[in-house]
Amino acid sequence: MRHLLDATETAVREVGALLRARQPAEPLDAATPAEALAAFERYDRPAAALLRERLGALRPQAGWWGDEWAREVPAAGEWWVCDATDGAVQYLSALPQWAVTATLLRDGAPVLAVVHAPLLGATYTACAGGGTRLDGVPCAPRARSLATAVAATSQPPGAAGDPAALRAAGASLAAVLPHVPAVRNLGPTALQAAQVGSGHLTLFWQYGADPANLLPGALLAAEAGAAVTDAEGRPWTPGAASFVAAAPGAHADLLRVLRAVGTPEQEGAKRM
Repeated sequence: MRHLLDATETAVREVGALLRARQPAEPLDAATPAEALAAFERYDRPAAALLRERLGALRPQAGWWGDEWAREVPAAGEWWVCDATDGAVQYLSALPQWAVTATLLRDGAPVLAVVHAPLLGATYTACAGGGTRLDGVPCAPRARSLATAVAATSQPPGAAGDPAALRAAGASLAAVLPHVPAVRNLGPTALQAAQVGSGHLTLFWQYGADPANLLPGALLAAEAGAAVTDAEGRPWTPGAASFVAAAPGAHADLLRVLRAVGTPEQEGAKRM
């Protein structure tokens, strides 16, 4: 598995170099969603094709799952779950907070993950049972309380189609803010969850099903030693409606805050 991880990192770095060389120096003019999508596809399609070619050669028996909007991922077999340009909004805005991600899924669980942020100079790698490395060096979260936590949150693509998750996201932000020095959204969810694993962030939470984007960060955070659950404290699974990654010392306190907010599932039950 270590050889495959190293080869995956090489492929991801190659794609990252391509995208870095092509990223606009200034924010693109895109006045409508259609214009933004067309601009993004000019950059993303060649990168995604190269990533698929490289990873397909490494694991020909594995399927390819490139739909970051999907609310479910395959539960059986081996699949590559990848995003060549994770952080499209930042990429098109000439910002550095974007990444190339690759995860190998086996029977519904991530067994290998790479998150490479070229402009941030950060590459996270992990395989199941092997710990997490940042730029080749083992990393771990920092034990902090909420009072000293730098927190982060985000929302999945297509969040507008999940009103219950949007309401939970808004309510949770209002609930968490009084307990922490700062809450930020620093770009790709996979990168932010990985940053919990390296101690750069203390916690990250999100509402709404978002398996393709959360799978790499979930493995990287967990292998580093962070707690990875849903907002109720149950072990996170790709089908979960919420996600929490937090350092020791902050996880239990964060869950107490979030439980007071409720969950999208609970809201849905009340409305039935």
